[in-house]
Amino acid sequence: MTSVPMPIPSRTQFVQEGIKHRILTGQLTPGQALVETELAAQFGVSKTPVREALKTLAGTGLVVMNQYKGVTVRMVDADMAREVYDVRLLLEPEALRRSVLRGTSLDTAREALERADAATDTAQRSLANREFHRSLYVRCGNPLLGRMLDEVRDQAALVSAVAWAADPSWEREATEHREILRLALEGDSDGAARALHSHIASFVQRAFPEAQGKGEQE
Repeated sequence: MTSVPMPIPSRTQFVQEGIKHRILTGQLTPGQALVETELAAQFGVSKTPVREALKTLAGTGLVVMNQYKGVTVRMVDADMAREVYDVRLLLEPEALRRSVLRGTSLDTAREALERADAATDTAQRSLANREFHRSLYVRCGNPLLGRMLDEVRDQAALVSAVAWAADPSWEREATEHREILRLALEGDSDGAARALHSHIASFVQRAFPEAQGKGEQE
């Protein structure tokens, strides 16, 4: 049987993933300028794939393109955090509830928790955290629901990166993750969904308390 070679990422994809990784692990901070010539030199490519990568990242909400200020990493404030986490609160617990009802394997979630526990730096822990949350909803049985959550996944990770830089809360969140997974593995779909809702809500309330106040006023 002839093996099929894995596709080689394009230069644009390579640059896009590289920039995204730096943003989500705090190597590039909110408000920081992204200069095409500098990025091209760092990644060993021409400015064209860098320009295309930045356009894609602007579409996902990670960077902002301004005619006068150029391209910068998106700033995170209470309004942005509330918008992103409102979407997660509405959709993610329901997606997890459906995953549990379908008897979806949660081996990926368990493995992600193990990687987070074994992580030696913030970058590794952040990536494992992202994988844990995605593994809870990605097999919910509704591909559109999964894609909708994927669309805010990067922005949610940016919010988390900013919050963790100001006030690391890994241990508390790891404990909450283990409880969510325990309930899911026991088949308690409603309990797991409630625990996930509480986990998401408490995080944004701790990190951006002003976001909660604005949401209640509207």
